[in-house]
Amino acid sequence: MSGRNLSSARALLEYTSVAVGVLAVDRMLKRSPVALLRCGTVHPGRYLVLVGGSVASTEEAHSEGIEVGRSAGGLLDEVCLPDPHPALVAALDGGRTAPLGEAVGVFEVSTSPALLRCLDTVLKAVPVALVEARLADDLGGRALAVIDGLLPDVREALDMVSASVGVRGEVLGASLMARLDETLRQALAEGTRFTACRSWEPAGAEAVEGEPCSSGG
Repeated sequence: MSGRNLSSARALLEYTSVAVGVLAVDRMLKRSPVALLRCGTVHPGRYLVLVGGSVASTEEAHSEGIEVGRSAGGLLDEVCLPDPHPALVAALDGGRTAPLGEAVGVFEVSTSPALLRCLDTVLKAVPVALVEARLADDLGGRALAVIDGLLPDVREALDMVSASVGVRGEVLGASLMARLDETLRQALAEGTRFTACRSWEPAGAEAVEGEPCSSGG
């Protein structure tokens, strides 16, 4: 992973049929020398395919994935980014940063490709930081992003989301926190999933001791 070219193109395709998604991966890899960065099922029964490589090879694989979706049915949304923002590439590789800015924005969209369209547009136009990006996993098919920065910049970024979501995407919710609670800041630094099994005490409060949560429920 460390040798990956962060400036290389990325394409993400989302299928409503797992069978069609697997078929698309096979056709894409046979047609073009791209790297298969990630693929698999996500809620609710959809299939995501993320590939990357040179602009030419990624666009060719992307076109093949669209063609499979059109001929076999099941393509929900897609996006090809010839020159994705480095912060977006890092997030797709699993990176996450702590929210350090004075304001934080959170928004949800209906498809994962729509999230990539929004984030690439926003990050290139406005000086905000990408705290976290989540593609459909444990979100019922939604995609989620957390951004932070100066208040006017975060507000401008959120205003841009609706215009950049694309014809197949839909903004399902957005919020702006001008002065983020410090306890919530600690929680967001570890991610938005409800699986951390810990608590954050208010500043100055006495720590609450106890056994860690059991992952087995």
